[in-house]
Amino acid sequence: MPHAIPDLSFGDLTPEFMLDALEAAGLRADGRLLQLNSFENRVLMLHLEDGGAAVAKFYRPARWSDAQILEEHAFAAELAAAEVPVAAPWPLEGGSTLFHYQGQRLAVTPRQGGRGPELEDPEVLRWIGRLLARLHGVGRQKPFAERLAWASAEPAQTARDWLMANDAIPPEIAANWDDAAQRCIAAIQAAFDSLPDLQLTRLHGDCHPGNILWTPDRGPHFVDLDDAVTGPVVQDLWMLLPGEPDAARQLLNAVLDGYEQIAEFDDRELRLIEPLRTMRMIHHSAWLARRWGDPAFPLAFPWFGTPNYWLDQVAKLREQLEAMKPKDAPPTLARDEDVVDFDGDGFS
Repeated sequence: MPHAIPDLSFGDLTPEFMLDALEAAGLRADGRLLQLNSFENRVLMLHLEDGGAAVAKFYRPARWSDAQILEEHAFAAELAAAEVPVAAPWPLEGGSTLFHYQGQRLAVTPRQGGRGPELEDPEVLRWIGRLLARLHGVGRQKPFAERLAWASAEPAQTARDWLMANDAIPPEIAANWDDAAQRCIAAIQAAFDSLPDLQLTRLHGDCHPGNILWTPDRGPHFVDLDDAVTGPVVQDLWMLLPGEPDAARQLLNAVLDGYEQIAEFDDRELRLIEPLRTMRMIHHSAWLARRWGDPAFPLAFPWFGTPNYWLDQVAKLREQLEAMKPKDAPPTLARDEDVVDFDGDGFS
């Protein structure tokens, strides 16, 4: 099992503390708090005394700087101003969207209901494609200065280095995992190097189906820009794809059909789907190991850190090495020929 690094950062987030923090931020909650599904931060729905409702997020300390969080908030405000439907944070007491209270930081957004999108419906997929094109259109208007970039193998390298430095992998497996990881990192970097003129933009960054909510009258809207990054636009496409190859190809074609009604898409970026998937696999292992001291993580991920987990990761990374090998087909054929190796892993 991984070494448990103590994480007491949320230890004082009792209901009383959170209500006091919200009142200090200028919000009068009626006492009803419902914790929502989030491992990285503490997120809850609150009912207000005036009859309204909102969603409050208490940020995990030390994960992002204030500047990085405020840059995320500014991006959400730009999207909202351009009528791209997102949950943009409200200004709180003092005028900022980020409020400090006794060592904790919080932001509040309006409650925006909805359900998961029906990804089997081609029209829903085209609508999501158009929405992503509009989001990326705003993203291209200026760069991030503080947020991370998924534009090279650096995130995977950083994750690998942390795992090895902190002895997070069982000793009898560590060498094999590290060999596979380092070869994957080299392949990821080679994939990015093969596209030297790749256009980068501000992205949602974590655009899996759970971060898109659908309402019948208004269609889809985005939530949770917490992982907004700079990168290629395909980063916001590949996590929508299912594991079955034919279904993935059909979904991708429908999303891109909608996307290209609004903006051009560089088909060469499809070469990055497997490198981006591999980078996220390595990053995800490090994320779980880093958070193991948070009591929520062993309860939610009891299979993590066992020898079987790491042996499975070695096998998957070796499979990804095959998936990342350059294809002979021209990029324009990639939609039908290359985007077929999905293992269906979900990351949250």
